[in-house]
Amino acid sequence: MESSTMESSTMESSSMQSSTAESSTMLSWAEQSSTMGSSPMFSYDTTMGLESTMEATSNSAPLAHDQNRYFDALDYSVFALLLAMSAMIGVYFAFFAKKKQDTTDEYLMGGKSMGVFPIAMSLIASYISGVSSLGVPAEAYTYGIQYALVLVAEISVCVAVAFIFMPVFYKLQLMSAYKYLELRYDRSVRVLLSGISIIMMILYIPLMIYVPALAFSQVSGINMYVIAPVICGVCIFYTSLGGLKAVVWADTIQSFSMLAGVLLVSIMGTVNAGGIGKVIKTNYNSGRIELFNMDINPLVRHTFWTVFVGNFFMWLSHCAASQAILQRCLALPTLKKARSAVLSLAVGISCFVILFIYTGMVIYTTYHECDPVKAKKIRKADQILPYFVMHFSDTIPGLPGLFVAGIFSASLSSMSTMLNALTAMILEDFIRPYAKWKMTEKQASNLMKVIVLILGVICTALVFVVDKLGALIQASRSLAGTTTGPSLGIFMFGMLTPWMNSKGAIVGGIVGMVVCTWVSVGAQVATAKKWLRFPIKPVTIEGCTNLAALNATTLNFGIAENTHIPEHDDILWIYRISYLYYTLLGLIVMAVFGFTVSYFTGFPDPETLDKDLLCEISHRFLPKKHKRLSSSAEMKLLSNDTEIELQKLENNGMVYEELKSSS
Repeated sequence: MESSTMESSTMESSSMQSSTAESSTMLSWAEQSSTMGSSPMFSYDTTMGLESTMEATSNSAPLAHDQNRYFDALDYSVFALLLAMSAMIGVYFAFFAKKKQDTTDEYLMGGKSMGVFPIAMSLIASYISGVSSLGVPAEAYTYGIQYALVLVAEISVCVAVAFIFMPVFYKLQLMSAYKYLELRYDRSVRVLLSGISIIMMILYIPLMIYVPALAFSQVSGINMYVIAPVICGVCIFYTSLGGLKAVVWADTIQSFSMLAGVLLVSIMGTVNAGGIGKVIKTNYNSGRIELFNMDINPLVRHTFWTVFVGNFFMWLSHCAASQAILQRCLALPTLKKARSAVLSLAVGISCFVILFIYTGMVIYTTYHECDPVKAKKIRKADQILPYFVMHFSDTIPGLPGLFVAGIFSASLSSMSTMLNALTAMILEDFIRPYAKWKMTEKQASNLMKVIVLILGVICTALVFVVDKLGALIQASRSLAGTTTGPSLGIFMFGMLTPWMNSKGAIVGGIVGMVVCTWVSVGAQVATAKKWLRFPIKPVTIEGCTNLAALNATTLNFGIAENTHIPEHDDILWIYRISYLYYTLLGLIVMAVFGFTVSYFTGFPDPETLDKDLLCEISHRFLPKKHKRLSSSAEMKLLSNDTEIELQKLENNGMVYEELKSSS
């Protein structure tokens, strides 16, 4: 949802290293901001470069190393195998599995009987997108490995989610994370945040599919308008037929495809570069091995504090109340297993981040004497990984196919995850509460399949809109990053304190979104006009063998420092704040206005607040005598939902007590 989200510093590197005129190999790989969890998972400042990246992509020649090179039969076979396996998983769970996808519980929650391994692999796959596998190596190549400290933030977030937030959701057994907002505040808060999330996720999916589809078009020669519907069609097929189980197992297979691609590339690159020692030494000499820049200046793009603190809150916004994570964890039979899956996510993401960072170091070692961007072999730094892969296209048959399959695996897993999560949100937040009839489980199951189909068709159509109106779509998508901080605040302060009321949540959330939008748009405008520039690590073309086409006055480029260097000193300082602090900024603004409004309109009465709606560490703020399951919260559900299922945990096992009632 969630990547994701996860959107990129990679895009900044694209802007910094853009060059004009012809290039012998041009393929642009870029994606959204990893914000809306949706998905993504890693947080990059894509709000400042996707437009130019897509422009470069659409005007690019087919991918090659020093000559045009298209897929061969083996490459096609590897890629087709991935799609076939994904489709067959949907067929199996729809027609051959013992339990058919004919109930809400089975379709959205996998019957609450799935294992930790497939759920953990699904979480990992759905939170790694093309921006992760392509963006992180470009980040390390261009800016150094300071971003590697994101590992500390992500592990911390997973621990917090597993032991603070997940027990609340698991105890309530809610099919929609946003139903919690109605229990804690009121229906207006639930509808507001759920509606915003749905819109942002729908805008995210086409961007996520567009770039790998265009990339595949350029390495295969097949028209992108043929590829995109086929890829989306396969995803819609297995997601609609097989429900959560198909999504989870397809994600599991796709995660291994992603891992195989990046692992093989990093190993071959290391051997070609001369070993691990050579890789480390070359990067150290260039100043790229930098982990503890302790500068507390919030205007510095990447420091220890911006990467750790900024990413902590950014990642928390994607995980603490993520519909995608919630559905998968509730598919597990016990809270202990749900915690294990979330903690496994931290381990898996850590492995991928290390591989991606190291791959970037390997790429720099390979090209440290002849930068492909400055040598005009490619136009932007985010093309560096596919360009590097083609380095071994003749050495390892099928590697390009495996690599592209891995990139598409990331996009397919994220798309299927979002379609499944969107279906749950639309059904639970907008259809069931307002339905005038009593919906049977069979009707609900059929309706969910139709919703997936409709959403899939819309997202597929938007892929073509992206191709024609990329700037407009990206502008809409970039606003998603402005919602993460306020949304996190509404959930977090609702669980951690008893003092936020519904009026405070709405006012604080709206003001926070407005402030973040203002800052984000201002920064984008300043960057687009080149009023802001972000320094890169030094590169050179001294070792290039053919410089006849270059009109360079110098062979060395870059600034070996990691600070903001504004071209215009009169730019408002807040536009220069590190993009990693945007979520924290929105959270702080939401807290100030939210608690202020709650104070003047009256804090909620702790005696009437359901203890189950607060994290265990917040129970100290409640009176000693209180209701464990308040009748007010129960009646709120009964009065608004046509059919309600309250499921409770007892004696370390699952005992479901169904309460069904019509409004």
